[in-house]
Amino acid sequence: MSRRVSASEIASRKGAAFPVITAYDAPFARCAEAAGIDVILVGDSLGMVVLGYDSTAQVELADMIRHGAAAARGAQRAHVIVDMPFGTYEASDELAVATAVALVKHGGAASVKLEGGERAAPRIRAIVAAGIPVCAHIGVLPQTASLGNGFRLKRERELLLRDADAIVEAGAFAVVLEMVEDALAAEITQRIAIPTIGIGSGPRCDGQVLVLHDVLGLFEDAPPFAKQYATLGADATAALRAYANDVRARTFPAERTATASPRDANGYRP
Repeated sequence: MSRRVSASEIASRKGAAFPVITAYDAPFARCAEAAGIDVILVGDSLGMVVLGYDSTAQVELADMIRHGAAAARGAQRAHVIVDMPFGTYEASDELAVATAVALVKHGGAASVKLEGGERAAPRIRAIVAAGIPVCAHIGVLPQTASLGNGFRLKRERELLLRDADAIVEAGAFAVVLEMVEDALAAEITQRIAIPTIGIGSGPRCDGQVLVLHDVLGLFEDAPPFAKQYATLGADATAALRAYANDVRARTFPAERTATASPRDANGYRP
C-alpha cells in the first residue's frame, strides 16, 4: 500500500494551487484519487448531501467514523481529513482529544477538522499536543450558522485576522476559509504561514474545496459559488428509468441461451 500524503506535506504547499474534494464513501474516494486529487475531506456535509438532514448539526460521531473509514478504504494514498461533528469537541479539551483519537483509530482520519477561530484555539492546541494534525475552519461555520446570521459572506476583518492568527499559533497545519470576502481571504492567505483552503472565498486562497455532490450535479440545493462539472443526477435518473422500462416491457433480463454459462452464486451481488 502506498504511503498516505501527510499533513506536513500539505502544509508545505503554501503558495501552491491544489484541489481538495469531499467524499463520503469508497467508490467516490477512489474516483477522486484516480483524478489526481490527493486531499479528501470527509465533511459533515454528508448530513445534507448523503443522509438527507436539513443541516450538519444532526450528524453524529458514528456517522463520521463510518464514512471516514469508507473513504480511507477507497483512497489508498490521499490524505483524508475527517470533520469533528457538532457537539463532539466544544465542551472540553478532553472531549476534543477523545473524538479526534476515535476518528484516527476507527474513522480512517489522517487529520481532523473542527470549526472556530480564537474560541477553538485551545481545542486545536490540545489535539495537536496529542499528536493528531488539525485543519482549522473559519469564516462561515456551518455547524452553528443557522443559530446566528446564517450563510452570509463574512467581512469582519479584525475578527477574522484574530481567528487566523489564533489557529496558526495553536498549531493547525491548514485552514478552510468558508464564504470569506475575496480581498479579505487574500489578505489572510498572505498573512499566515499555513495553506488556506477556500470554499466560496475567491480565487486567491492556496487550495480550493468543493462538495463532491455539487461538482457532479447530485445535489439540488448547491450554493451559488459552486461550479457543476457534470449532471450525474440527471444521468442516473435517465439510466434508472431505462432499466425500469425494460423490466416492465420484459426486455430485461434477456432470455438465457442453452449454451450460456451463468456465474456461480459467489459472483452475484444482490
